[in-house]
Amino acid sequence: MKYNPRVSSSRRKNRKAHFTAPSSVRRLLMSAPLTLELRSKYNVRSMPVRKDDEVQVVRGTYKGREGKVVQVYRRKWVIQIERITREKVNGSTVNVGVNPSKVVITKLRLDKDRKSLLDRKAKGRVAADKDKGAKFSAEDIMQSID
Repeated sequence: MKYNPRVSSSRRKNRKAHFTAPSSVRRLLMSAPLTLELRSKYNVRSMPVRKDDEVQVVRGTYKGREGKVVQVYRRKWVIQIERITREKVNGSTVNVGVNPSKVVITKLRLDKDRKSLLDRKAKGRVAADKDKGAKFSAEDIMQSID
């Protein structure tokens, strides 16, 4: 059920919004989940992929391969990873693009901005978990019975 009239349910409009998204929006759309250890450490589920993060491919042809992110190619919706390359016909090697949804982040490159983002996301997650399961208090339930 759609509550906000400004949000479209149209497939055509959503596809157009996706493929014409600016770089700032693509950054968020190109997020990847964290490993279980990082998830429990930072209390955050996923982060936008960034150059110099270390990732592991969990789906597709390159499943199981690990490496450092060399480039986040937002225009093509792919990331390029250090040791995932192929050889061209002329003999030179090129990086292969991998969809960021097919990787998990194993090590984050942290700076002050990224740390503040992690703290902010974790704080929101804690607040959401606190409210979870407390939809109705015992008093609300007893009032409806009386």
